[in-house]
Amino acid sequence: MCRAIDGHPTTIRYAGPVGPATMPFDYSVLRAFDPMQTARPDTVMTHAGLEPHAHHGIVNPPVYHASTVLFPTLDALEHAGQTKFDSVYYGRVGTPTTSALETAVALLEGGHRAIVAGSGLAAITTTLYAFLKTGDHILVTDSVYAPTRLFCDQMLVPMGVRVEYYDPHVGAGIAALLRPETRVVFAESPGSLTFEVQDIPAMAEAIRSAGRGDPPVLITDNTWASPLYFKPFAHGAHVSVHAATKYIVGHSDAMLGLIVCDEAHFHAVKQAAVLLGTCAGPDDVWLGLRGLRTMGVRLARHWETGLALAEWLATRPEVVRVLHPARPGDPGHALWRRDFTGASGLFSVLLKPAPRTALAAMLDHMRLFGMGYSWGGFESLIIPAKPQDIRSVTSWEEPGPLLRLHAGLEDASDLIADLRAGLDRYTAAKAA
Repeated sequence: MCRAIDGHPTTIRYAGPVGPATMPFDYSVLRAFDPMQTARPDTVMTHAGLEPHAHHGIVNPPVYHASTVLFPTLDALEHAGQTKFDSVYYGRVGTPTTSALETAVALLEGGHRAIVAGSGLAAITTTLYAFLKTGDHILVTDSVYAPTRLFCDQMLVPMGVRVEYYDPHVGAGIAALLRPETRVVFAESPGSLTFEVQDIPAMAEAIRSAGRGDPPVLITDNTWASPLYFKPFAHGAHVSVHAATKYIVGHSDAMLGLIVCDEAHFHAVKQAAVLLGTCAGPDDVWLGLRGLRTMGVRLARHWETGLALAEWLATRPEVVRVLHPARPGDPGHALWRRDFTGASGLFSVLLKPAPRTALAAMLDHMRLFGMGYSWGGFESLIIPAKPQDIRSVTSWEEPGPLLRLHAGLEDASDLIADLRAGLDRYTAAKAA
C-alpha cells in the first residue's frame, strides 16, 4: 500500500506482531492508523503505531517487560521461530511496544521498517556491522559524529575494514572515491559541530550511476533533522540512523537509537541486530513513543528559538561567524532550503580569540544554558567544541573558540539575556 507524505510516495509496512498463531493471546497487526488516509506528518506522529481498542481503549500501548514468550502449541512455536522478524518471538527481538515505535518512525520517515537500538551509537555500529567485513572499504564524512569516527578507527580498522574519510562537500564527487570493494558510504547532514549540509541526492545518484551490480549502501545519520524535517529515502538513501535519545525522546531521560531501512536492506540490518543482541529497554522505548507524539510542536519551537538566538548572536561584536544552515548566507543554506522542511535547535557559533579564562568566565556562570554532552531535550545546552581534534581530510584552523548551542524550550528572550551576560563576561575577562 502506498500513500504520500509531503508529496513523497511512501510504502507502508508494519513491523508488529502478525497474529494469534504466533502468540498465546489475540494481538493483531498494529493497524489503527489507516495508511490509505491522506495524512500529514503531525497526524502520523500523533496516531501511527496505536491500537487503543486492542488494549481496553487505553490510548498508549502498554510497556511490555518481556523476555520469555510462551506459545500454546508446537505449530505456533515453530512458526514463530521461522518468522521471528515478524512476530513476537523473544523479548530481545521485539515486543508490541517496540513494534509500535518502529512502525510509527518508519512511516513518518518514509522507510520500509525500523529497528530499535539501545542508543544512537548502537544504531550506528549495528548498521555498519550489517554491511562490512574484512577487506571492505567504507567512505565516511569527515564531519561525522566523534563516536562514529572512533568506532571506525578503533573497531573497523582492526577488523581489516579500510576506512576513508571524505570532504562533506563532495556531492557527486563521491563517485571518484568509490572502489570495487566500497560497501558503505556514510553521511551525516548537517555534520557534527560545524554543520556542513551534504548533497545527499547527488551522492545517491553518483552511487546509482557507478555501474555496479552491488552498489554501496548509502547510510545517513538523520538525528539533527529528525524523521520530520528530512526524508532520506525520498532523497536516495538506503538506511537512516538516529540517536532517538535526542529529539524523538525529547526529555533527556532515556537512551535510545533507531535504524530505518528501505526494503532491500532491512533484513541484513535486522539480522545483525539479532546476532549482536541490539535492543532497548522497554521503558526507554515507551519514552520514545511518548516523545514522538509531541515532537512536531517541540521541534517547531526548537527551530524558532534556535534561529532567533543565531540571528542575535550574529550581531554581537565577540562573534566571528554563526554556523546554522537555516540562516541565509550559511554555506549550506541553499541545500538546506532545497532538501529540508525545517531545522532543529542545534548550531554553533565561532567567537573571536580570547584566553581560556575568558571562556571559563562566560560558561561557568550561565544561568539557563547547562554544559553537557547531549542535546534535543527541553533544556538549553552549551559546550566548547574542537573540530580540529576530529578532522583528517578537511581542516579547522580558526583561532577562536567554537561553541555548540542547543536551544531548548525556554523563552528566547531569557536565553538571549543569559547569552548577553555571558558574552559580557567573556569581553570583560578578555580585557582584564
